[in-house]
Amino acid sequence: MQERRKRKLIALKADNSEATFPQKKQKLDDISKIERPEKSNKCLAITIPEGLKGKELKKFRKDSRRKARKEGYDDSLISFTNEGQEEKERSKADDRDKRKVSKVFPRINEILKQQKEENAEKEKEKKKQEAEDLLPVAYKARHVALDCEMVGIGSEGKKSALARVTITDWNGSVLYDSHVQVPSRVTDFRTHVSGILPKHIQKQSALAPEQCRKEVGAIIKGKILVGHALQNDLQVLFLQHPKEDIRDTAKYRPFQRLAGSKWRPRKLRDLVKQHLRREIQKSGEVHDSIEDAAAAMELFKQVRETWEKDLRENQRKLKRKG
Repeated sequence: MQERRKRKLIALKADNSEATFPQKKQKLDDISKIERPEKSNKCLAITIPEGLKGKELKKFRKDSRRKARKEGYDDSLISFTNEGQEEKERSKADDRDKRKVSKVFPRINEILKQQKEENAEKEKEKKKQEAEDLLPVAYKARHVALDCEMVGIGSEGKKSALARVTITDWNGSVLYDSHVQVPSRVTDFRTHVSGILPKHIQKQSALAPEQCRKEVGAIIKGKILVGHALQNDLQVLFLQHPKEDIRDTAKYRPFQRLAGSKWRPRKLRDLVKQHLRREIQKSGEVHDSIEDAAAAMELFKQVRETWEKDLRENQRKLKRKG
């Protein structure tokens, strides 16, 4: 009897173990299926509110860590900062950066070199001025500068017509400045460049073209005529001038630029900026014929000696060939 009971107990235990194993396995499978938050590789900076101390601070840290772990943050990537500390650290970092940026001071050799160049330039200008002061008054009076402003006529406004004439003397003073009537219908006033408005070329405020031509011709007769792209000005004036008496800064070789195999004229404003170190014809501003004529004369005076010497040599060569 006892042996039978033992066998029954052993059989019951075996059945229970076989029944409970699948249940345990099912529980484990269910647990593994529970979605756990993925661990984040990002750092988390938690700001500690101001005034927390002792146990309150400890509790805040503990609760914050627990919450962060639930959200998937790694324990080692969690950091705590006091309120206001970030701004202090940022300002300290900015101060450090400012200290790191060292001031660049020019070397003494560079300063001396620059000073030497400036002194040499001043000395050069002084000598030029002294040489100019020694020039006879009659020589200076023989030089005049011409500049014209034009408007567009024709169906497309591409053909130029005279609208203003300016003549200045050796020193840049105005000898003649007048607006001119345009006999044809103006299709493009070119105001953004010329500054000419309809009121400027009306009969009551402008000269007739024939009268202007006579007056200008009388002034430039027998004079050395200075200007920039003078062929355009003489063309709209319907005037001619002896080639040997023209000093055109657009055609003077040292003032030109080499484009491919040909020498091309440069803009007056570029020459003035380079050689006179000032600006004319600024972007967005209209051209001033008084300023342009005076600038052309200043450019001529800068290279007058070399220019006249080259002309004399060319004349000698022509005579020899002749």
